[in-house]
Amino acid sequence: GDCCKWIGVVCHNLTGHVHQLHLAAPLSPYEQSALGGKINPSLLELNHLSTLDLSNNNFSSIHIPKFFGLLESLTYLNLSRAQFQGAIPHNLGNLSKLQYLDLRGNDLKSKSLHWVSGLSSLQYLDLSYANLSKATDWLQVTFKHPSLLELHLSACVLEDDPYLISVNSSKSLAVLDLSWNSLSSVPKSMFSLHGLVSIDLIFNSLDGPIPDYFGNISFLEVLDLHQNSLNSSIPNSLYSLNHLRFLHLSSNKIKQDISEILQNNQLSGHLTYQLGQFKNLSYLSLAQNNISGPIPSSIGELSSLKYFDVSENQLNGTFPLCFGQLESLVTLDFGYNLLEGVVIETHFSKLTRLTTLKASHNRLRFEPNSSWIPPFQCQIIELGHWHLGSKFPLWLKFQKELSSLDISHVGISDVMPTWFVNLPTQFEYLNLSYNQVTGGISYLNVTNSIDLSSNRFTGPLPRVLSTLRYLFLSNNSFSGPLSELICNPSLKEMVALYIDINLLTGEIPDCWNHWENLAYLNLGNNNLTGKIPPTLGYTNPCMLNLRNNSMFGELPSTLRNSWSLVMLDLSENHFSGSVPAWIGDKLSNLVVLSLRSNNFDGHIPHKICDLQFLQNLDLAHNNISGVIPKCFSNLSEMATKIKINNELSTPYFIDYSFYLKALLVLKGREDEYGSTLGLVTSLDLSANHVRGEIPKEIGTLVGLLSLNFSRNLLTGNIPDNIGNMELMESFDLSMNRLNGEIPPSFSNLNFLNHFNVSYNNLTRHIPTSTQLQSFENLSYVGNHLCGRPLTKNCTSKSIPTDVGNKGSKVNWLYVSIFFGFVLGFWSVVAPLFFSRSWRIAYYRKLDQICGKLYVFWAAMGM
Repeated sequence: GDCCKWIGVVCHNLTGHVHQLHLAAPLSPYEQSALGGKINPSLLELNHLSTLDLSNNNFSSIHIPKFFGLLESLTYLNLSRAQFQGAIPHNLGNLSKLQYLDLRGNDLKSKSLHWVSGLSSLQYLDLSYANLSKATDWLQVTFKHPSLLELHLSACVLEDDPYLISVNSSKSLAVLDLSWNSLSSVPKSMFSLHGLVSIDLIFNSLDGPIPDYFGNISFLEVLDLHQNSLNSSIPNSLYSLNHLRFLHLSSNKIKQDISEILQNNQLSGHLTYQLGQFKNLSYLSLAQNNISGPIPSSIGELSSLKYFDVSENQLNGTFPLCFGQLESLVTLDFGYNLLEGVVIETHFSKLTRLTTLKASHNRLRFEPNSSWIPPFQCQIIELGHWHLGSKFPLWLKFQKELSSLDISHVGISDVMPTWFVNLPTQFEYLNLSYNQVTGGISYLNVTNSIDLSSNRFTGPLPRVLSTLRYLFLSNNSFSGPLSELICNPSLKEMVALYIDINLLTGEIPDCWNHWENLAYLNLGNNNLTGKIPPTLGYTNPCMLNLRNNSMFGELPSTLRNSWSLVMLDLSENHFSGSVPAWIGDKLSNLVVLSLRSNNFDGHIPHKICDLQFLQNLDLAHNNISGVIPKCFSNLSEMATKIKINNELSTPYFIDYSFYLKALLVLKGREDEYGSTLGLVTSLDLSANHVRGEIPKEIGTLVGLLSLNFSRNLLTGNIPDNIGNMELMESFDLSMNRLNGEIPPSFSNLNFLNHFNVSYNNLTRHIPTSTQLQSFENLSYVGNHLCGRPLTKNCTSKSIPTDVGNKGSKVNWLYVSIFFGFVLGFWSVVAPLFFSRSWRIAYYRKLDQICGKLYVFWAAMGM
């Protein structure tokens, strides 16, 4: 009797026998009260036990005990998410009274489900996340079961039944969940389950048209087919499902006119009786398809509609007024379409229950009366890329429950009003980017993410909440120091901090110890001075951008701890010292490394060649000497022709899709690469003191799009195998001391659109190709080249040859010139030895002549 006072133990009122054991662990990760270890067989002494719940515990090293099959009074068994392992014991099939069995979320497997047939009273079965790939009888056993009402086999590695066995299905099954499997077609037997009320087939591999047979399941209320590859139009039979409440077809490949879907009348444009049958429909999601056409006004007839999502399609035309009649509507999402025209207050007139309005990325204009009070209290409003007028939207003043607001790119050119900053609501997400909002902000009451970039905000940086994770203030006129923001010890959650292109001054403070979660830091294009603070090296971000400031000093050795760095941009500062070898040793994940326009000296460390993922290396405009390392051929990403990802994303985020952008100098100009950064490969050593020959190993970097070795001291020939770099778009070797010819293999470079070999000692003819003749003379000037596009033809006389190997014939022309020069020289110089005034006048004149000659030679390209 006393044991029944324990929490989770329930006894029978009359007999006092232990009747139920509710020993589930709390789901909260902060409560450490999970059970573990072995389960004692003495549990069998509880002869009258009908309920056993051990869910959410941690039995990580054990199988489900076989003796559970002897607990013959059990009607309810829940072992879900308790970290059991191994095969499901088949003697569970002896539990003939069991009505509820939940084994989901464990690491289980079963080669056959024949044991389920013994559970003659079973009504609820959940085996989700068990591996049933070997259990080819899953369909026969479960679909035939006489009493089963609810079946969940989500993520069970199920594939199409190769035998396509038709099963005489039970009439009882009402809820069927086969989501997250590998089914490429809907099991035919499903269509004989006439009692089904709910079907979930999300995240499978279903392709082809949506099967017509769903219309046979006349009591169907929920049909969820999203995240498959279903194409073609929605079958007419679906419209006979007059109990349908939930229809989710998002993320397929459906190409159809929206009016056909909502009206099912391809002959005339009028509303048909079928749509009247859809009066029960409360959830309709067609997002992420290729659905086109205007939204028909008949949408107003769907009087039960609570959730309507047609985002990310190709819908055009206007936003229908009839939406204002949908009094039940809670969520309305038609973002990322092509709708245009004017929206008026009537569009929202009866939407009193609306909590989510997502409509960004359309071409709509909404400028309500300044006294308009919306009928709704929204939690989420997204109107990015609408035209909302130049004034800050006054109607937002009445939104007391707003947690997420996106009014980016909407044309506001107003001061940030104080009422907005002081709204009683606490924002989770706020996006005002790409407007012309002015004024200062002292405080931002936002818990998770703020984007104020590309506005005209001024004054010091705002104070923010300690929970803030993303802060984007790029491209404004914020000024003053960083210390108050950075040295706030409560900011422990910050993941991304972008304050580039502002007017920040002073040094970066050395108090980054608490920034443990920082993944993206961009302080580029400011007026920051001083050295990189040592504690910044311990934050270990994925991206660090300090470009275009006035910072100096050597790179701190603590930066070697930032092994997560994918992009490091320190260009356009005054950093000095040699390029550290630990960059290649410790920063092994680098994809973009730019140290351009600094004062780095010394040789290029060979350790740089160990950077297996490096795609963009820019060391241009420094004082680097030595030779080009032959081991550059080890930079495997530059030697790979096929790139998989367009965008350069980092593995850090689940809740925020985050892509890196970089300013790269390619094709002779600086451009920002974002959505294609993952495809770009470049190597730039220009404007240094690099000497020696170009190693032929460079020719193995066949994935390079841009190569720039210009303005160095390189000698020797251009390696012939550079012609193998067929993807090359930009190639610059100008202003070196290279000789020999342009290799004939250069005719293979069909994608060149920037090419420069000017001011070298190159000889012979320019190879003929589709590209090399398309460049102007400036690409070749200052050499001894001939052939198109130059006007100098390649006759046998005009091909320059080396003088001195043609025997010892004396060229008397040169001899006479030499003697003439000596006589003229002494006739001028002799008086200088005897007259000081002549000497001073002469040198002044010579200085003027030399200056003019220098200008002339420079203009002539000599």
